[in-house]
This record gives sequence, C-alpha cells and structure tokens, in this order.
Amino acid sequence: MHFPRTEVLDNMADQIRRYELITEALKLGNIEHNKVKIYFSDDKGPKKVETTVWSAGKDYVSLKKGVSIPVHRIWAVEIL
Repeated sequence: MHFPRTEVLDNMADQIRRYELITEALKLGNIEHNKVKIYFSDDKGPKKVETTVWSAGKDYVSLKKGVSIPVHRIWAVEIL
C-alpha cells in the first residue's frame, strides 16, 4: 500500500477525537485484546480493517504482521 501525505480529516476537533480513539484502542487491545475497525484511505481509495492495535504513536498505528497505517490517513476508528 502507498499512502499520500495529505491529511484525511480537515477539522482539528476530528483529528483530536481520532487520536483519543486510537489511544483507547491501544489500551483495550493490550489489556483485553479488544478488536477495532479502522477506516483509512491509501492511494487507491477507502479501506477497512478489523484488528487489534499493537502499538500507536504520533505518526503511525502498528497492527499485526508488521502492518502500519499513517495516522493522517485514518478517518474513523470503531471500538468493538
């Protein structure tokens, strides 16, 4: 997958909420092994993955098998 450098969320409040949800997903994934749905876009269009968040930082979310998604390309996080 190739990820454009542009931010998918224009609103700062939405970006803050996204960060809060990613942080919550990381905590729940590490403690309770909860899964989340992550909605994101690469250069080919929108995608969705259901997984456990293994680690998260300011710039990337790391999933299973070494897959990483840039935070600026995630437009929604749904905790299951």
